[in-house]
This record gives sequence, C-alpha cells and structure tokens, in this order.
Amino acid sequence: MFNKKLLIGMLHLKPLPGSYHYNNDFDSIVDFAIKEAKKIEEAGFDAVMIENFGDAPFKKEAGKITIASMAVIAKAIKEEVSLPLGINVLRNDAVGAYSIAYVVKADFIRVNVLSGVAFTDQGIIEGNAHELAKLKKLIPSKIKVFADVHVKHAYHFIDFESSLLDTVERGLADAVVVSGKRTGKEVDIEKLKLAKELVDVPVIVGSGTTYDNLKKLWDYADGFIIGTWIKRDGNVKNEIDIERAKKIVNLANRLRG
Repeated sequence: MFNKKLLIGMLHLKPLPGSYHYNNDFDSIVDFAIKEAKKIEEAGFDAVMIENFGDAPFKKEAGKITIASMAVIAKAIKEEVSLPLGINVLRNDAVGAYSIAYVVKADFIRVNVLSGVAFTDQGIIEGNAHELAKLKKLIPSKIKVFADVHVKHAYHFIDFESSLLDTVERGLADAVVVSGKRTGKEVDIEKLKLAKELVDVPVIVGSGTTYDNLKKLWDYADGFIIGTWIKRDGNVKNEIDIERAKKIVNLANRLRG
C-alpha cells in the first residue's frame, strides 16, 4: 500500500444501533456511509477507513450489535467503492476490527492501544497485541495492522520512544500512527520525526492534517489519515465537503511531483 505516500480518508459513521444517539434508522446510516465513501473516492484519496465515531460514550470493547452493524456497512462500501478499506472499532476493539476486516475482505485495521497502557475517558485501556496475534494465527490474512503510539484522547506515562519501539517490536504493528492530543489536533512534528528515525515500518499522521500544514509534514510521514479538515467548514460534525477533499488531494499530488 505504501508505494507512495498514502492519503486515507476517514469516514466517521453516524451513531450505530446500541449507541446512545442512535436514531432507529439503520438504512439511512448505511446510505450516508456509502455516499461519504464515494466522495472520498471521487476526491482521489488512496484509501478509506471507517470508524464508529458517533457511538460516544465508548466502551473499551464494542458490543456485538456494533460489530454486526459495522460489518454490514463495510460490506456495502466494498460493493460500491474500489478503494482499499480500513476498519477502526472504537474504543480499542482490535479483535472486532480484524473480524470485520476478514469477513468483508478489508485491507487494514487501526488499533488505538496495541501495546502498553492508556489512561482514557473509558478508564484504563490495556494493549491487546496478544489477543490480536492469536486471532491472526487462527485465521491468517494480509490485513495490515496500523497501531497508534500515544493515542489521542488519552494520557500516557511511558515515554514516547519506548512506546514506539514496543508497538513495533513486541506488538508487531505493520505501521504506526502518530496523532495530536485530540481529534483534529495537529501532530507534534518532533514525535513524527523521531518515529521516522527509529522504526522501519510506515509512519502515519493520525490527526490534524490540513491543507495548510500538509507540506510541512510531508517529508516526515508515509501516510496521512484525514477526517476533520475535509468536512464542511472543517467541522468534524459535518458531512464531507467534496471540494475541500479534492483540494487537499491535489496538493498531495503536487508534493508527490
């Protein structure tokens, strides 16, 4: 996937069945997801990733209805969009994400805490690399694992460098994700540089990429997950603005030369 710097469009799903804000109209949620995925494809992104962003307050592991709902949505997107597909099950359900990805033939998953411990609004979240590796051994695939290091919306008491190395060497991540402190917040470029220096797997910017800072970040990452900036008015609660999405893709293409 990383034969060029990868632009991944983040698709924030509406609240799913079982979540606090679910509107009792699952069909409309599926239709919305397909439309948003098509915008990401039309804009020229290299991949699309879905996450159950609307399901706050989150559980450490998603419920069965969430997994079932995301599988249905992911399958519908695969049938309508040709882009590589990623799955992120919030808050940290790596086994659920891999299970969805396997049955719908998705290409990668994002795991927020693969290794180590994070102190979050859901409480203490522990890494689940062993459980994921066990499942991958049982049902092998080519699904790649993109793992956050010092994930956003969390506090971390192990230094970034140790967390980074553990995520790759002991957690067996295929790529690492480095983000800002919250959704839409810019990444610490020094952490990004350190990641590029220390690990031999792709380094992905997980939050805060905008039209204005993409050029600054470009040389220090192998991929960019972009969600907030491509929304109407740059507001994460809005739908994707196709013109904003095309604008940042065009800039990326110019930077690629």
